Formats: sequence, structure tokens, C-alpha cells
Amino acid sequence: MKVVIQRVLNCSVEIAGKIKSETGKGILVLVGFEQEDNDKDIERISKKIINLRIFNDETGRMNLSIKDVQGEIMIVSQFTLHASTKKGNRPSYIKAAKPDIAIPLYNKFIEEIRKLISSEIKTGEFGADMKISLINDGPVTIIIDSKNPE
Repeated sequence: MKVVIQRVLNCSVEIAGKIKSETGKGILVLVGFEQEDNDKDIERISKKIINLRIFNDETGRMNLSIKDVQGEIMIVSQFTLHASTKKGNRPSYIKAAKPDIAIPLYNKFIEEIRKLISSEIKTGEFGADMKISLINDGPVTIIIDSKNPE
């Protein structure tokens, strides 16, 4: 499981020319799953995201979590996070979970985040051709890989 967390002033997801969802200040979470990912990965990464101190406190120091600032969350599936560029110039997505595995994991991830925070969770649409607009605040972008927890 890989996630890219971006601190945003706002973001939106457009599908077929229509805004599906949008947020104000908060985070955009792009998430991709591998075949071996499981509930433990989801629980650990969800807790990490909710408690990650990436928002500025009154002194300008990144010391506050999404909970502390009562920010909004957008979660978007993105299998391309598992692109392998080891050989050639065309990325391989062999490590990315197939939809029959990834969709239940994606839904479980959304539910796990909902359990941990009172903010409304906005989403994209699994498998859709989405246009993501955002204003990255900072910029602050954090990458977390459940298979390589550094």
C-alpha cells in the first residue's frame, strides 16, 4: 500500500466534466494497493495519516495533525503509484492489485479513515478517468509505503 499525502488549501475531483467532490483546507490522499495488502496495512497507514503533524501551529512550525486543524480529507485511488520503471520506458503495473482486490481495500481504507476522524471524507471514483485540481499548501507532500516504513 502506497499513499501520497498532499497538504492542500483546496482540491476537487472532476469526472466527465462534472465536479464529483471538493474540499477546502486539508489533505489529498492518493492511494494505491498491492495484491498482498491487508487490513493491518490499512489500519497502520490510516492512523499514521490522521496523526501526521504536517500543519503549522501558531509559531509556524509543522506541529498539528489533520484532526487538530479540523481539516477536510479527499481520498483518490491511484494504481499508478505502483509503477515499475526498472526496465524500458513504459511503466509496468504488475505490482498493483487488480480491481477485485483493490476495490474492497479502497472501501475499507475510506471506512477506516472515517472511524478515526469526524471530518467528512470526500472521494474520487475507483477506476474513473478523473481530473484532480489542487492547490498544494507549502508545498507539503509525504509518501508512505506500507512495505517500506521509514
